[in-house]
Amino acid sequence: MKKTILTLCAATVFLFACNSGEKDKAIVTDGKVEEVKKDTTSAPAGPMDTTGMTKAWEDFKTPGAMHKWLAAQNGTWEGEVSQWMDPAAPPMKSKTTIVNSMILNGLYQQSKFTGTMFGMPFEGHSTTGYDNAKKMFVATWIDMSGSGIVYMTGNWDEATKTLNLKGRQTDPMTGKDCDIREELKVIDDNTQTMTMFGPGMDGKEMKFMEGTYKRKK
Repeated sequence: MKKTILTLCAATVFLFACNSGEKDKAIVTDGKVEEVKKDTTSAPAGPMDTTGMTKAWEDFKTPGAMHKWLAAQNGTWEGEVSQWMDPAAPPMKSKTTIVNSMILNGLYQQSKFTGTMFGMPFEGHSTTGYDNAKKMFVATWIDMSGSGIVYMTGNWDEATKTLNLKGRQTDPMTGKDCDIREELKVIDDNTQTMTMFGPGMDGKEMKFMEGTYKRKK
């Protein structure tokens, strides 16, 4: 019962926030404030569907099949990574470790990346989840090489066993957003490849990172 009450309260607050733009407005004419009433001639809203609201929130916060897929990727993964600054030049290679674990009732996967990037120590953190309402994966990424937050969304392709994510990151040269995408391909239960793409020096998309990871047993 307590959980239901909390859920309804949260939903009510959410709906209030979504409709807060319908308040009365005021305008100033010749120094006088005149109140403009919103149109009340339309039919009043019907009673709140508390049953439907409760079910929607329960469905939204309950881990499903895609969350179980994320959980199956838990553990420590070790791999060799190739990195490019110039697609015409040989890549720099380094060792990387990824530690995956589920958090918040199994709704999100938290990942910690450690290794080197272009010869320098590197650490990054990602949070990946599956939005039950939007029916898509959502992911964020932060690392010690920049002060921005990368946000990506995408879907799992069962035919190719690939999680395809697309998003935006900050271009430090311009301060504007630029495109970025990731392909996480599952080879088998203990082998994965991860490939990252972003804008090159000419502004066109290039592969700047590719790695093959094995789950540590």
